[in-house]
Amino acid sequence: MSDQTSSQIDQIRQGYAFTEPSIVLGGALEGGEVVPDAVVRLPLSSMNRHGLVAGATGTGKTVTLQVLAEQLSDAGVPVFLADIKGDLTGMATPATANAKIDERMGALAQEWSGTAYPLELLHLGGQGVGTSVRATVTSFGPTLLSKVLRLNKTQESSLGLVFHWADQQGLALLDLLDLTTVIQHLVSDEGKGDLKGLGGLAKSTAGVILRELVALSAAGGDDFFGEPEFDTSDLMRTTAEGRGVISCLELPGVQDKPVLFSTFLMWLLADLFQDLPEVGNPDRPTLVFFFDEAHLLFDDASDAFLDSVEQAVRLIRSKGVGVFFVTQTPKDVPDSVLAQLGNRVQHALRAHTPNDAKALRATVSTFPTSEYDLAEVLTSMGTGEAAITVLSEKGAPTPVAVTRLRAPQGRIGPSEEGVLAQVVEASQIRTRYAEVADRESAYEMLTARLQKAAASAEAAAAAERVERVERAEPERERSSGSRRSRAEDEGLVGQVVGSTAFRSMMRSAGTVIGREITRSIFGTGRRR
Repeated sequence: MSDQTSSQIDQIRQGYAFTEPSIVLGGALEGGEVVPDAVVRLPLSSMNRHGLVAGATGTGKTVTLQVLAEQLSDAGVPVFLADIKGDLTGMATPATANAKIDERMGALAQEWSGTAYPLELLHLGGQGVGTSVRATVTSFGPTLLSKVLRLNKTQESSLGLVFHWADQQGLALLDLLDLTTVIQHLVSDEGKGDLKGLGGLAKSTAGVILRELVALSAAGGDDFFGEPEFDTSDLMRTTAEGRGVISCLELPGVQDKPVLFSTFLMWLLADLFQDLPEVGNPDRPTLVFFFDEAHLLFDDASDAFLDSVEQAVRLIRSKGVGVFFVTQTPKDVPDSVLAQLGNRVQHALRAHTPNDAKALRATVSTFPTSEYDLAEVLTSMGTGEAAITVLSEKGAPTPVAVTRLRAPQGRIGPSEEGVLAQVVEASQIRTRYAEVADRESAYEMLTARLQKAAASAEAAAAAERVERVERAEPERERSSGSRRSRAEDEGLVGQVVGSTAFRSMMRSAGTVIGREITRSIFGTGRRR
């Protein structure tokens, strides 16, 4: 076994001897001891081939993510992190040397120094610390929103028709209330003729869409959809010193709302893909982002949603963007997505149950053939150790390397509140997204249209009443009494029509009716 291990170590030395810029992950293990000259690396040019960081709870996945993010930042590559537990804010604080770090880094024979990294704190629409991230419904588009709402093809087509009509009418769909208003208008008596020539919107289909919108709203969609919309180019920043900015999206407030998390991911990928130019295979990635607790993304996801994720992951590589999923076992990631992940960092797994044993066998089968007994290795590795295989500079899988990972240079765990306050205060983008905007959009425009129509109808009714009064008089009344009676009637009508109270009533009539219609549709009389 020792000879086999030595042979594997020789393969590791050769397989990871990259000449191009790379990230140092750690050193290979032989007999439980580090072999300092068998350095395990990951080429920067392979980072846009995506990756997976997996392992049981407590095996060091989040710390591995931190090691990757820190070195990417040092290499001038911007990083995006989805931080479910809030543990990754420690990168804003230099780590303090201690006996464990000295022992680990001494065995690896690698340099180490406590370092603070440039951090940008983000949160979804008001739930957290830092800069708010929002998107408009219009920018989300009908196709992507249909995936999130789990609509079938007929419902998706109908939603596309709604967006098309809103675009034609110049109705901005900024939040979920705008979209709901438009759908309700198009199936109402006042608006059902607006789709004449374009087809129609069945009330049953509209009902399904509206119910799904209510569910999305309850899952936090109201916080996420709106203005000002986050510009994904703000994720691509570097500091004056050339270090990549690490954008950390804190999600502790929405970890029980996977629909909101999934919604943001899909919009982010789609927006980046739309805006970024084709770069092919760059020497280093344009952006790398990590999704911790990735099972939240895929739990209870529809087939349509999974297809969308697969397509986004496959296509965004040509934009120079690398995607790394962080989860407990590879089976948490659908096969169609897993096939796109060329770089693997597998921490220890447990085999306490039949399902655990099945997951272990499935994990072993995804690794290249090696001289390791991976079924044994993966259940015996310690915290901060992992079985690694990556794509070389030529795109070929490297030999499997059981590796002791290096320690991060930022603090492990969250930073102090005072440090986070300084990070937020130093943000160059926070003020742009601080104030929630509420400009005129579909809700206001359609409500104003209803008010105007109601006021016109009331004015026409008043004019008709005056005309009826005039016709009811004798055709020719020439006596002074008749003239006085007519003058009194005309004076009375004129006083009523010209009175301030009547004019006020006319101006407000549409508003009252509009509120009643709005209330009957949405259950509330004013915009939330």
